[in-house]
Amino acid sequence: MAVYSIKDLEKLSGIKAHTLRIWEQRYGLIAPRRTKTNIRYYLDEDLKFILNIALLNKNGIKISKIARMSKSEIAEKVAAISEINFEYDTQLDALTISMIEMDEGKFDRIVSTNIQQLGFERTMLEVIYPFLDKLSVLWLTGSINPVQENFMSYLIRQKIIVAIDKEPLVSGPEVPKFLLYLPEGEKQELSMLFMHYLLKSRQIQVIYIGQDIGIGDIKDAYNIHHPDCIFTMITESFAKESVQRYVDRLSHAFADVKILLTGYQVIAQGVEPTHNVHVLHSLEETLYYLEQFQVLHKAV
Repeated sequence: MAVYSIKDLEKLSGIKAHTLRIWEQRYGLIAPRRTKTNIRYYLDEDLKFILNIALLNKNGIKISKIARMSKSEIAEKVAAISEINFEYDTQLDALTISMIEMDEGKFDRIVSTNIQQLGFERTMLEVIYPFLDKLSVLWLTGSINPVQENFMSYLIRQKIIVAIDKEPLVSGPEVPKFLLYLPEGEKQELSMLFMHYLLKSRQIQVIYIGQDIGIGDIKDAYNIHHPDCIFTMITESFAKESVQRYVDRLSHAFADVKILLTGYQVIAQGVEPTHNVHVLHSLEETLYYLEQFQVLHKAV
């Protein structure tokens, strides 16, 4: 059973600790437990309840009115608001609740409704990616546990794969071709899968050869497909060599093809690009690059 401090509740709900204490004292919304040294703490059920209350309060319902509602009424109201209110904070709060509760049905309703209203790409950019940023902060501060993170990552992965499959396959000598992979040691593939979707939705042929791939395997795929670009991302530091050394080896091995490179370690370590390596510093820069690539390709 997870245990939370009032600071954890503040991080997860966005409600200041001082305000939470007032809600406790004035309205008796939750009753914290206390350790033998009189330090207050909260359990999963308290966190879920506070997240629901916070979402309603942020959407204009007075705390005095919420205090008179039953837990089932609160849950019903939260579900209704999550499906009709597409404001940034409301969607992040709703996804946080579905993660804490590990509720696949709630997650699916939120994401599916957003996809219907915004389309898949905008849902990823405006809802899922900001949520993942929040999730990474919560993970680093110990406010969520690994099983909750893995649960959400799996559900998001499934949504991206479904979106990829819905895009038609394109091929032919006139169709640009990208080879995608994750280097050895890289396990986080959500961003790579989203890149797969972005390329495929722009009528670019994608050859994704997976994660934990060595340069020798890339050569095998390259010799078969001869792609226009090789795309990869490096978020983990390498144990056997520096990231710069790896990029230099990659550049030398594929000297005649454009290599697109992004990821935390690439940016943090200030990797110097070689003649055929282009560093993309952000998702926005990546989207802009793809836009320009399409323009240039159509002009040829």
